[in-house]
Amino acid sequence: MTTGQTTGRTTAVLGATGMVGSRVITEAVARGHRVLALSRKPADERPGVTPVPVDAGDPDALRAALTGASAVVVAVRTEPADRDFLVGTTRTVLDIAAGTGMRVLVVGGAGVLRSPGNPALLVADNPAYVPAEVTSVAAAGVAQLRACEAHAHADWACLAPPALLAPGERTGRYRRGTGTLLTAADGRSWISAEDLAVAALDELDSPGADRLFTVVHHG
Repeated sequence: MTTGQTTGRTTAVLGATGMVGSRVITEAVARGHRVLALSRKPADERPGVTPVPVDAGDPDALRAALTGASAVVVAVRTEPADRDFLVGTTRTVLDIAAGTGMRVLVVGGAGVLRSPGNPALLVADNPAYVPAEVTSVAAAGVAQLRACEAHAHADWACLAPPALLAPGERTGRYRRGTGTLLTAADGRSWISAEDLAVAALDELDSPGADRLFTVVHHG
């Protein structure tokens, strides 16, 4: 899709002030989406963006906040990891979507992917990628995906980033895969948050066939 093309679509972003959520909003606005920016303390004043204060742990408030959206990007994270909150919020969004036909895109974690060369080993359980101090974060991401897989709502997808995700340059280029962690041409498993947002909006604008997919930098 050409940047700046008007879609007429209203896209909600839950976790709007985070690293991923804020960049998803930037990309969505550039493509002509109307955006509902959902977070505890949203402060986005850009044209096309409506800040919506919401407690993601309150199902009724979340339902009201998502009214009018045709798609929602779930980009919530907690520090330290709060598995119950992450799973509960994701289930609530799926419950709401099931009654409205809304598409759900969950931006998860790399831990849900299979390890390169060892498909029986999840990245979450592989110390080569996940040091001990972040295993709880990886485990929460796996639980989030399992909640999606167990839910009756059919219109969802999960975007799992590569091992390294950080602010950087928007190139508009990436390589897409399915359930196995990818590495870039330089041997690293990485992508900028800006290009992850490009992949997220590409999936919303033109959904792929895979429920779980991943991306990596493509130079």
